[in-house]
Amino acid sequence: MSEHLFGGNDTPNQDSGDEVKKDFKGLLGSVRKFLSELLEIRTNTDAVATKESIIADIPFKGHTSWILICSIFIASIGLNANSTAVVIGAMLISPLMGPILGMGLSLAINDIDTLRRSMKNFAVMVVLSVITAFLFFYLFPLRDESSELLARTKPDIRDVLIAFFGGLALVIARAKKGTIASVIFGVAIATALMPPLCTVGFGLAIGKPWYAAGAMYLFTINTIFIGLATFLVIKFLRFPMVRYANSQRRRFIARVASITGILVMIPAGFTFYQVFQESLFKKQAQEFLQETIEVYQFTASGRYVDNLTKIQYVDDGTPLIELVCMGDELIPENIINTWRVQKNEYSRLKDAEFRILQGGKDDSQEKFNYVSELYEKNKAELLNKDEQIRLLEEEVASLTKNAGKQIPFRNISAEAKANYENVAGLGFSYQIQTDFNKLDTVPVFEVKWKDGIKKNQKDIDAKKMTTWLKLRIQDSTLVVKEVE
Repeated sequence: MSEHLFGGNDTPNQDSGDEVKKDFKGLLGSVRKFLSELLEIRTNTDAVATKESIIADIPFKGHTSWILICSIFIASIGLNANSTAVVIGAMLISPLMGPILGMGLSLAINDIDTLRRSMKNFAVMVVLSVITAFLFFYLFPLRDESSELLARTKPDIRDVLIAFFGGLALVIARAKKGTIASVIFGVAIATALMPPLCTVGFGLAIGKPWYAAGAMYLFTINTIFIGLATFLVIKFLRFPMVRYANSQRRRFIARVASITGILVMIPAGFTFYQVFQESLFKKQAQEFLQETIEVYQFTASGRYVDNLTKIQYVDDGTPLIELVCMGDELIPENIINTWRVQKNEYSRLKDAEFRILQGGKDDSQEKFNYVSELYEKNKAELLNKDEQIRLLEEEVASLTKNAGKQIPFRNISAEAKANYENVAGLGFSYQIQTDFNKLDTVPVFEVKWKDGIKKNQKDIDAKKMTTWLKLRIQDSTLVVKEVE
């Protein structure tokens, strides 16, 4: 009786479990089928047409060369005028992508002839572009270092990712039956191959080869990662390999293509790692600044000039975080030491040098020189021309105010000698005074009287001299003291 009862209970439970497993497998199958239909690109790929279209865009001859020259001129003018719209227009008509896609395709399908042709046309493209940009900037009278130009002198992690995913989108679009033209235009804008080449010509034209080197590095990164994306997509889509009648030659070509592909991927991986490390360093540096200087409350006329903050990552040296503060108020040393301790709590900032540049009232010329130097070195970091003008106007106003307090001592001493016959000598200095709430700088004149002058005469002359000096230099805080 009991066996019958237990056996009767097991069967429904087992059937229920089997039904759940069956439903779950059916759900997984449906999800797998949905994702397969959503992401599958092989079935709608036209390998033959894609290969023909990419190879057709490789040569730089005739019309294509003139289109490239015109687009380089347009991009150079746009960069010179700091016009993003003009630069975008130049990128839309530029034929720069052809040889790069050709190199990625030829490496993927072991086509050594196409690789050779692509590399030759790529070299022609780069040389022609740089010469065109150089001639424009060398001959054109207006050669401002605009933010659009200077932004192309140093790559970061975003440039790498844009180039790679832009290359993926471009090759996938080219491989689709019925190419998606809007994708091609969008990738041409996003990857921005032309502006770095224009900046190379600009750097050479104005005699600043480090600009040219940085821009060429950015262009090389874009090229490598677009080519790498092309290589990976063509491999994934299983384009047919080029056949060679000679089996020994076929193996040699395959080996050469593989080695070339690896040689391309090694610097690509190194570059990605390097710019990724730099981006992590800058991210922690920004977090550190947000927790320290950006929340610090100045009580007087001090000001943190955030646009002149220098965050410099060095892979094999000492990184630098440099802040600039203007005004009369100095940040106390104990607070700066506390910030240094906080900096060391960040794993990537421990070895970085932390420096704060700040000044007071008595270093007007030094501040002016330093602001001028920073302005020249950090134009690319300033947000726009309005911000540059605002910053410089504030500093000029501050320097003008300090310059107004400068004493024409030579003239004043000559006038004092002519007007006060009892004066034997005159001295001048600024004296810093405080009531423990604020600091102030007071001009102090020290008078040495001739021997034998009575005290009441000294008092009368000192009072008259004080009144005269206050009017003469327009400063009511002035003090006159007697020295022995």
